[in-house]
Amino acid sequence: MREDSSTAYRWLQVSLDKSARGNLVKQIVEEFDKQLAGGAIKPGDKLPSVRYLSKFWQVSTFTVVESYERLIAAGRIVSRRGAGYYVESRQPRVAAPDLGNMGRGGEFSLHTFAADRYQSDARVLPAGAGWLPADWHSEGLIQEAARRALRIHPNKLVGYGNVHGLPELRQVLAQRLCKHLMDADESNVLLTRSATHAFDLILRTLTRPGDRVLIESPGYLNMSALVSQNGCVPVAVDRSCTGLDMEQVDRLAVEHRPKLAFINTVLQNPLGTTLSTVQCHQLLRLAEQHDFLIVEDDIFREFAEPQDASLAAMDGLCRVIRVDSTSKTLSPFLRVGSIYADDARITEIASVKMKTGLTSSELDERVALEVLTSTEYRRCVSRLHHRLESAQASAPRRLKELGLAAMTAPSAGMFICASMLDPALSAPAIARRAKTAGLLLWPGELFTAGKPENAWFRFNVAYLGHPKLASFFSRLG
Repeated sequence: MREDSSTAYRWLQVSLDKSARGNLVKQIVEEFDKQLAGGAIKPGDKLPSVRYLSKFWQVSTFTVVESYERLIAAGRIVSRRGAGYYVESRQPRVAAPDLGNMGRGGEFSLHTFAADRYQSDARVLPAGAGWLPADWHSEGLIQEAARRALRIHPNKLVGYGNVHGLPELRQVLAQRLCKHLMDADESNVLLTRSATHAFDLILRTLTRPGDRVLIESPGYLNMSALVSQNGCVPVAVDRSCTGLDMEQVDRLAVEHRPKLAFINTVLQNPLGTTLSTVQCHQLLRLAEQHDFLIVEDDIFREFAEPQDASLAAMDGLCRVIRVDSTSKTLSPFLRVGSIYADDARITEIASVKMKTGLTSSELDERVALEVLTSTEYRRCVSRLHHRLESAQASAPRRLKELGLAAMTAPSAGMFICASMLDPALSAPAIARRAKTAGLLLWPGELFTAGKPENAWFRFNVAYLGHPKLASFFSRLG
């Protein structure tokens, strides 16, 4: 076959975006799959040589070889010695999406479905993602902070660092806590790689296999799996637009005698709602009555209103362990988690941190310190807060235009949930179809302990006005 034959010609119409973030290999593999699915490339076709594609696309031969190797591993193509690369004659069968059934029953897998929803791809709209668009952040803030963070003496570039985390950052975080919520000092702060790492350390330290742990439903999508991974039994507590079902909490506490309860007080993920001060008082009374600790997931605090309740502040870090992270105000790219607790618990958790992973990244902590102490940071957070409030105000209207009904009415933060008007539809099936259209949706099944009664999604309000959403849901209807 000549390199300019029809198959090669169609393959060469692939346009690689070398300026986009991400991997060229991934682009090539995805484009191959699209052309194969669309019939432009057919089983049995011979593909252009590595050298030819390298020259045509102006990429290294290593890039083309790795792309072909991945396609071979996926069963898409085969390599024939001395003859080149061919499209595999027997392709894996992919069932057509069934919007009425797909994702129902036992076939829904959180791990396989959610795994690719943490990756940023410029070609895909992350409509329900837990991060904000790049152009909402201050340009160059993190990059400049990273440059400043590296201006340190070479002697500080060796060693593993402090198991509790960078002292200067812990001091800054303690000062911020004192200013906005409650009295604390750096001995009450332990740094982690992320909020999820913090949750894991707390579970490892304070529970034993078989212990019961209360979690919210809907709630943080990794929480149930994380609790189970530590040998504990997750017990779901209903969370709705009006808050927690306190009678259910009381009943479940009597029945299961939980060791911990993980609660997202303000701007909850995924609902976007905030617990009232009355409910927080009720929850603290139940924790004391039934002798369990509360882990307060407080990573959205900087987008909340000053008067919003704080379990940690109301309790004084007696029965409450507070967890925070930089991933929302800065970026998931720069994640530094933090645990706030009394001195004895911090010492205990730090010991487990040391045993299971030594220390957290001092470089990340130094970059975070530079950002948090910069004059631009407060302005950046203020701008994000106002933009999110504006986006939330228009969210119900935008959802209605998409043919969806808002389930909650947050006034701030990045999340809102909305349901399909047709209860017979399957949210995972719709999400799978959306992915082929370059759109990532987060169905309710990712956040709930059981099967939701109807099809619903978590949306990030920052992306609700994007034309891709309107185009997709108009075709769906």
